[in-house]
Amino acid sequence: MSFTTCLLVMLGGALGTLGRYTVSVLAAPISRDLPWGTILINVTGSFIIGLFGTLTLASGRFPVSENLRLFVMIGLCGGYTTFSSFSLQTLDLMRNGAMLRALVNIGGSVALCIAAVALGHAIASHLNGGAAQIAQIAIEEEA
Repeated sequence: MSFTTCLLVMLGGALGTLGRYTVSVLAAPISRDLPWGTILINVTGSFIIGLFGTLTLASGRFPVSENLRLFVMIGLCGGYTTFSSFSLQTLDLMRNGAMLRALVNIGGSVALCIAAVALGHAIASHLNGGAAQIAQIAIEEEA
C-alpha cells in the first residue's frame, strides 16, 4: 500500500461521494414512498463495478493499472454506493410501520443490484471474449 495508491483511493471516494449526493438530490422529488435515489445509486454502482472490474482485468479488453482499478472499484464505487443509507432508510420504513415497503426496498435493492453487477459483468465478459473474472486482487472485492 503506497502513499500514491492511498491518495488515488481517497480521490475516488470523494468523487463517488459527490456523485452520490448529486443523484440523491436529483431523486428527492420521486423518493416519497421509497428511497429511489439510494436504489438508483446502488444499482448503477453495482453495474459500474461489474462492468469496469471485468473489462479492465490484466487479461481484459481494456487492461488498466492496478491503481486505476483501485481508484474506481474501491474509491469511486465505495464512495458512491450507499449500503449504510439503504440500511438506515429501511429501518426508518420499518419503524414507521411500513413493513411492506421495507420488504420491497430490501428485496428490490438486493435483486436489482445483483442483476446490475451480473449485467455489467456479462457485457464486459462478452467484450473480453468470455472472461469469468471480475476481481483481480482480493482488496477489489471489498468495494
